[in-house]
Amino acid sequence: MRQHFCYIIVAAACLCASCNTQRKVAETAITVTPAYCQLTSGTDNRAEMELNFHIPEKTLSKRSRLVITPQLMVGDSVYDDYDPVVVEAGIYADKLRRKEVLEGYHDPYKEQKRQVDDATAAFTLSYHESVVLPASADTARIVAVVSTDGCGQCTGIDTLEMASIVRALAYVEWIEPVFTIRPKIVEGKGEARLQFAINLYDIDLDMGNNRAELDSMLQALTPVLTDTLATVNSFTVYGMASADGSLKFNTALARNRANAAMQYVAHRLGLTDRQMERIHIDSRPEGWQPVLRAMKLDSHPDTARVADILQRLADKDDDAQERLIRRLACWQDIREKYLAKDRKVEYTYSYTIRSFTTDREVLDMYAKRPDAFNEEELLRAATLMKTDAEKIEVYRTLLARFPRCETAINNLAYLYLRAGMEAEARTLLQKLPERYPDLESKQLKIREEAAR
Repeated sequence: MRQHFCYIIVAAACLCASCNTQRKVAETAITVTPAYCQLTSGTDNRAEMELNFHIPEKTLSKRSRLVITPQLMVGDSVYDDYDPVVVEAGIYADKLRRKEVLEGYHDPYKEQKRQVDDATAAFTLSYHESVVLPASADTARIVAVVSTDGCGQCTGIDTLEMASIVRALAYVEWIEPVFTIRPKIVEGKGEARLQFAINLYDIDLDMGNNRAELDSMLQALTPVLTDTLATVNSFTVYGMASADGSLKFNTALARNRANAAMQYVAHRLGLTDRQMERIHIDSRPEGWQPVLRAMKLDSHPDTARVADILQRLADKDDDAQERLIRRLACWQDIREKYLAKDRKVEYTYSYTIRSFTTDREVLDMYAKRPDAFNEEELLRAATLMKTDAEKIEVYRTLLARFPRCETAINNLAYLYLRAGMEAEARTLLQKLPERYPDLESKQLKIREEAAR
């Protein structure tokens, strides 16, 4: 009777040495060839084995029976027996039938018997079996115990090598990160599209969407200007004015609008005079090119006329270009639809977050400010944690911020496997196809080289 066990993925096998190789049994001279060298793993994780037994002439006498019993060998132990192949010669078969009728004999091989025209001649027997490796083994062999039975007595026993089976494994090894100290420089930019009264720079929170725009600016700049772990490298607020009006006037107006926006932020954050000294206020006249680009995107019918003016007066200033643009029939449309988009405040910044250099500092600051860690520091924090649960938490935090970190992906999958979470581990490792190719056909296994 067959043993029952969990099905495990089997992805490859070599039936004997090759498709063209036949193995010889010393006494019986029975050989085996595969019908095709292929074992595939399906949804039930079975490996299908197809082969042929070649029986030479005179292997059987008219008074004998051939029994071939395939077995699964793990190491030197028999793990499972498979359905045997049984062939009987004529006189032997007649004898058993008489015994069944007269003595009530039950033949244990009755269901496995094969019919051949002449058992004493050469013949071939096909064989198919689903093979499953036990959970505890990565490799195994299929052998066949071959016996001939005559007159109720065993007349010969041999062992025939049929196949070797190898489980397809993907070993996951722990990657030990190398802790390096790298400056944590953060750069960013943003803009606030503010509305002002014509030729004025005072902030009116009730005008247009000014309140929401300034709140968004405030939210972006708060960590830059108030974080005790951050040192500001540069901070510039640019005022932008529309191209209509004189260049000199617009430059001053844009600068004043930038300053007004920054004063609002400074007041809300309670910035000191010393902090304000690190903020640079500037203006950047946009000219007429942004207007032209916007008109092109809208397929405005007068786009070509504006482009012609800007090309002919490319060596002139914005004022000279404006004088001609104002004469176009589309001037009012340009003023209302496009110039308002250039009235805004832009800001750029760069700051450095303090690095954590010692193990004690890494652990202490991770408990307080994990958001202030860079990738290398988070990897170090994970390494310093004592339990797998703590390491898993750090790696999850790391991947939420740095989703492409291969070390974190690999090591988190390793920890998942050790916790019995194979599905979660497989999902992670699919993100590393170069390290783990053909993962869908392989069983995952960790290589424990040291306690982690």
